[in-house]
Amino acid sequence: MTNGFVSVSMDEGLFLMKNDGNFVLLDVRRDDEYKSGHIPGAVLHTNEMMTKENTESLLGDKNQHIYVYCRSGRRSKEASQKLAAYGYTNVVEIGGILDYAGTLER
Repeated sequence: MTNGFVSVSMDEGLFLMKNDGNFVLLDVRRDDEYKSGHIPGAVLHTNEMMTKENTESLLGDKNQHIYVYCRSGRRSKEASQKLAAYGYTNVVEIGGILDYAGTLER
């Protein structure tokens, strides 16, 4: 665990989600990036706009698994550090959508 969260590859993250019955998939890119195509089921929570207050209103359960991705992996690491600092205990950073080979939702 690094800085309160775990980093895994996109493939490993997708595998973990497939076997996880209770999780949130968090897309931390900008709104326009999200609208241009995101991983199905992902919830938008822009890294640059992330605060403790708006995060807690969006993600009430601090023990739920939260899988975080962005475009390339930089913002997902920043957002994961914020989540850990806000008290979230099961944060998994899965890198960037550039490594995602599946169908996108628009």
